[in-house]
Amino acid sequence: MRHLLQHAVFAAVTDPANGGGAPAGLVTYTLDPGHTEVVARWNHFGFSTPAAIFCQVKGTLAYDAAQPERSRVEVSIPVASMHTTVPKQDEHLRSAEFFDAEKYPEIHFQSTKVERGPAEDQLLVTGTLSIHGVSKPVTLDVHVNQVGVHGMHNVPAAGFDATAQVNRSAFGIGAFAPAVSDRIDLRITAEAIESKAWAAIEQAHAG
Repeated sequence: MRHLLQHAVFAAVTDPANGGGAPAGLVTYTLDPGHTEVVARWNHFGFSTPAAIFCQVKGTLAYDAAQPERSRVEVSIPVASMHTTVPKQDEHLRSAEFFDAEKYPEIHFQSTKVERGPAEDQLLVTGTLSIHGVSKPVTLDVHVNQVGVHGMHNVPAAGFDATAQVNRSAFGIGAFAPAVSDRIDLRITAEAIESKAWAAIEQAHAG
């Protein structure tokens, strides 16, 4: 039953003119949290560049491969999902001295503009990033990895990588700067499944 439903969804959003390979028009996808993550990297007193990984990412994106300017994305990330390789450091970063996860439990991003980049597979996605109760504009440099049929689920899917830089002090978490760099380099990878198909997959797993 799951495969029949996924096949029906796939047929509904696929353009027959292109051989059934890529979704046509504006298609809504749901992020797969198991294959989506945000990596934040910083400089530590000039000696090292450690990183923290944010996972359990939730969100939706609407993407039109032919007219990417119509696309949009909204994402939320629980601060509690952040982890490094050092548990005490995780606790410190979640504390009131930095993210204050108890008071500000989520990071949120919502796009306001999508533009084509210089390269054919590049997009510039501008939006509002909210961290620690502060909202600032941020532009993501996005690489479109692939849009088409997912090899495991046989349903429409889309995958992207993105990079951005933010100054953490702009969000009120500038402790120990500049010895610990103010600038944070973000690297994002995201895999998304067409939303109706994703709902069917989740329902099948729940059953």
